Amino acid sequence: MNAAPLSVDAIRDCLEGSVPSAMATCAPDGTPNVTYTSQVEYVDEHHVALSFQFFNKTRENILLNPRATVEVTHPRSGACYRLSLMYLRTECEGRIFERMKAKLAGIASHTGMAGVFKLRGADIYRVLSIEAVPGAALPLLAPRRNLLAALRSATTRIAACADLEALFSASLTALVSDFDLRHAMFLAHDAADNLLYTVASRGYPESGIGSEIAIGDGVIGVAAEVRTPIRIAHLTEDYSYHRAVRETAREAGLAFAQREIPFPGLPHPHSQLAVPIVAGPRLLGVIYLESPDESRFGYDDEDALVAFAAQIAAQMLLLGDAEEPAIEAEPPVVAQPSDTTPLTVRHYAEDHSVFLDDDYLIKGVAGAILWKLLGDHQETGRTQFTNRELRLDAGLRLPDIADNLEARLILLTRRLAERSSDIAIERCGRGRFVLTLRRSVTLINVPRPGMAA
Repeated sequence: MNAAPLSVDAIRDCLEGSVPSAMATCAPDGTPNVTYTSQVEYVDEHHVALSFQFFNKTRENILLNPRATVEVTHPRSGACYRLSLMYLRTECEGRIFERMKAKLAGIASHTGMAGVFKLRGADIYRVLSIEAVPGAALPLLAPRRNLLAALRSATTRIAACADLEALFSASLTALVSDFDLRHAMFLAHDAADNLLYTVASRGYPESGIGSEIAIGDGVIGVAAEVRTPIRIAHLTEDYSYHRAVRETAREAGLAFAQREIPFPGLPHPHSQLAVPIVAGPRLLGVIYLESPDESRFGYDDEDALVAFAAQIAAQMLLLGDAEEPAIEAEPPVVAQPSDTTPLTVRHYAEDHSVFLDDDYLIKGVAGAILWKLLGDHQETGRTQFTNRELRLDAGLRLPDIADNLEARLILLTRRLAERSSDIAIERCGRGRFVLTLRRSVTLINVPRPGMAA
């Protein structure tokens, strides 16, 4: 009885790039050529992608005779498989290209070829057949976690969340407790400024709450830009978050350099995985995982976390779109600060940066929200506010995305909890919160350049 034919899914672990793959092509006159290819990437059960890096004999042969044979090796068992391939096309942008570009950067750094390995394109091949190469193979160890059980537990956690703040915390708890991932971040998407900002993190000395990543910057920004998971198995500087520009600005004494919250990532991550949180065409955020160990994340980890991110996206939409109850206006509550020494709060209208005395706190929409709350409190003595009134305030520049305000309030609440013992924001019911001042405040507004104070 013949064994069932092998599928690409069955040998997916051989496509991690840990072991170089041999590739054989043939010229139209029958002359063979054998070389090594840096990367064979899983596309789907019928297709793989090979890295196109050089204009060489292999490339020449493929364009004239689109058949190739590739031998791949399992990185742990040593089992080998031979793939018969048919070249279809070359992609020079998009999801597959960006995934391969990121992985290749890690492979190049790992092998000392960072200045040589540059991806020109992703060559897409149809897999015609797969055969096992005879030979001994080592037994495989059991996986460190049952990922299906981990996914079940993780989704149960987030399904119980009643608000976004609980969802952010529960998501990271699930990553640590269920998936055994020790360094994790949750970044939300700011559609107005087209960037990502950290709302929760685990496993770092500093939380980095409020730190920002531009779309397209590093593994996180690329995953967000192309809406696909990006996974790197080896240390690479190509996808690290450089701070050279910021350090230069700080040395020059530029004011904006003080308004950056340090990114909390590992200084030298040897494995990285960024998974976008997407709902239809909308980017809601990114889950970012990293490890000091090489090859910590595999295809199965990626699959499980993509499924988890989809559940998070659904829950974010559910919580963000839930209608807030109508709340009748209440008489203002006047709070008496316990400390009469005034706290100077300085607001820069150019980017809504807020400083408490001389310490930077926050900027952007979150900064505008805090400035509004403090201004209303100083004018009327109010301490109780509602999400609804903030949504209706045109001066806050809120985009037409319901969950953005809630995420910004969470960011502001957590930054205040970390950076100030004098100002706090606390929930007092659905869609309601209280501003607490433990010191009197002096408000100073710095207008945009060219505008009157």
